Amino acid sequence: MFARKCLRALSFGALLTFSAIWPAAADDFSSEGSFDIPAGARFNKDKLARITEFFNNEVATGKIPGAIVLIQQHGKPVYHEFFGVQDTVSKAPMTDQTIFRLFSMTKAITAVVSMTLVQDGKIKLDDPVSKFIPSFANVKVGVEKKDADGKPTLDLVPPNRPMTVKDLMTHTSGVTYGFYGDSLVRKAYKAADIYQGDFDLAEFAERIAKLPLHNQPGGLWQYGHSTDILARVMEVASGKSLFQLEKEKLLDPLGMKDTSFFVTEPDRMKRMAEPMPNDSDFRVGRENDPTKVKKWESASGGMVSTMGDYAHFVQMLLNGGTYEGKTYLKPEIFKMMATDQIGPGSGVDRDYFYFPGDGFGFGLGLAVRTDAGNAKPPPPGDIGELKWDGASGCYFVVDPKEDMFFVLMEQTPSQRQRIQRRMKLLIYEAMEK
Repeated sequence: MFARKCLRALSFGALLTFSAIWPAAADDFSSEGSFDIPAGARFNKDKLARITEFFNNEVATGKIPGAIVLIQQHGKPVYHEFFGVQDTVSKAPMTDQTIFRLFSMTKAITAVVSMTLVQDGKIKLDDPVSKFIPSFANVKVGVEKKDADGKPTLDLVPPNRPMTVKDLMTHTSGVTYGFYGDSLVRKAYKAADIYQGDFDLAEFAERIAKLPLHNQPGGLWQYGHSTDILARVMEVASGKSLFQLEKEKLLDPLGMKDTSFFVTEPDRMKRMAEPMPNDSDFRVGRENDPTKVKKWESASGGMVSTMGDYAHFVQMLLNGGTYEGKTYLKPEIFKMMATDQIGPGSGVDRDYFYFPGDGFGFGLGLAVRTDAGNAKPPPPGDIGELKWDGASGCYFVVDPKEDMFFVLMEQTPSQRQRIQRRMKLLIYEAMEK
């Protein structure tokens, strides 16, 4: 039943990875034997060629303008291929310097930087959000009821406990999005027009604080603007803007020179990837044009990056928080981040919109594979896998068991679910035990 609900949920333009939700049978080939492969597996180059065939066909049939796929194991690329073009107008080829809108893969960057503040003692997981944003002391929870005529109404009740920083990190705060689903709280978000005008993170947090929570803090995994509220906490705790903090803690040391919120330089604008002209609606309830500078640095979905940059970031995750001799997250901090925080005994429920998917829990900002799930055969992957993706189709998976990660860069909002699950299966089928 749960798996069927998750399948239906996809139609609302969810922002996450779905390879663990959709059974491989949907693509008319089997994933038998591609789940929880023994450690030490190696890639068969002939089987990797199937990935090339798949993407070449996607481009040739006009489904996508182009894509980049990188598979890296033991610190070295085992597959690094470029397909199609950056956009259908210039027809410039894809390169590792092509700039992509990340959408929700921005969240992973925000999550790591937030954990550096936990590491530094600037914030604590059990800190109430109101410690940093006082208006959150007054939030109410929206509970749907029916009036005497049977019409749904929203009853505003006090939270059972204060919302905490951990709630923001685990998407259990009750803060949601207003562009998917039809609950009364989501409708209230949509009606509030929270993206109107030119606002910064401080103003955005105040707008959210005036809206009802979708659920009691800590009660339900609920995808939404929790990461943006977390970003405002980070600004207050550090005394710096989000981007200043990210550059200092992560982007500059990792050499992620093209990772930012906005693209204004002519050279960088020429390197931007664009979707097919008939596939330009990213379905996130707002315009996302990084060439137009705004005050809001969207920690939940506003960054751009390149394969060259993001590969450094994902390798750091695979390394457990280190990269080229520098420690970004201490082992105990990284372990906390990469451990399921919402599993049995946590008190967190999963509903129709549990986007991490069947077989996955959720750590402090990343989905974590905890079991095989309900599909038979199980979707490909390994226990301990970390992942995330975004509305544009960009997608990454970290597999510590095989000392491997892969990254997909594309701008294909309507095709991403199908492409991501097919690509992941082809990758794991190319592994020899």
